[in-house]
Amino acid sequence: MTDDVAAARAAAEEKSAFSHPPVDPDATVAYGDHPDQVIDLFAPRRAGGPGPAPVVVALHGGAWRAPYDRHHLSPFADVLARRGFAVASVEYRRGGDGDAVAGRWPDTFDDVAAALDALPALVRQALPQADPRRTVLTGHSAGGHLALWGAARHVLPADSPWRGGGPVSLRGVVALAPIADLAVADKLDVCGGAARQLLGGDGHFAERQPYADPSLLLPTGIATTLVQGRADLDVPQAVAESYAEAAAKAGEMVGVTLLEDVGHFPLIDPAADACAVVVEEIAQLAW
Repeated sequence: MTDDVAAARAAAEEKSAFSHPPVDPDATVAYGDHPDQVIDLFAPRRAGGPGPAPVVVALHGGAWRAPYDRHHLSPFADVLARRGFAVASVEYRRGGDGDAVAGRWPDTFDDVAAALDALPALVRQALPQADPRRTVLTGHSAGGHLALWGAARHVLPADSPWRGGGPVSLRGVVALAPIADLAVADKLDVCGGAARQLLGGDGHFAERQPYADPSLLLPTGIATTLVQGRADLDVPQAVAESYAEAAAKAGEMVGVTLLEDVGHFPLIDPAADACAVVVEEIAQLAW
């Protein structure tokens, strides 16, 4: 396939993923005072398996940049709710209003940690049919990075303000085309240098990497699956493979599901077959 054909296909996939109108949540709850410190909750539309509904915590992508928020992930959240999951779609502070800035240090990480800590109580209050003891973390692209990072807080350096007291109670993580290795992503210039921007630029990248790079926070002891399109031009397959290799060196096996002829956005596109694969990967961990 020529570069032009690959680029045209990627553009068509992105257009399809963003063509779905946002789906209103059943409730929106706050985990802080900032306008971005909110979580959209979607109640399960039907019984998906035995017992109370598992909770899927979803973290949206968009290179940690402000123009992309949780609303573009709401059709995917609706698909999960129709499959029988309770869904918590987390918003968090991102970069500035311009496309050039990715993330805020430390605000982006502050928010994800605070949201994950607050979620069990918020879910119990707003979605009594859900069981937060059966939670799967998922996220797409930059959100995949945050999902892997959120599951690894118990192995953060001892001086990290985000370190948890012990292994989190999770059924597992399903990271979708995740920016899972910040060093490799930086070398490949993923999303226009977003990984380096997330950590505050050249002067801070190396010193902050141990606190933010999932590939350095292993093993986690948590079941983890990466779903990756082989034709992904935005976050190349090499990023996921590097994380899986780092996990193996740390003595942990990470599942990697590679999808042929699939790019970056079909993983969260309800109209794409790849999205159905993602839902089943989540279901395998949740029930």
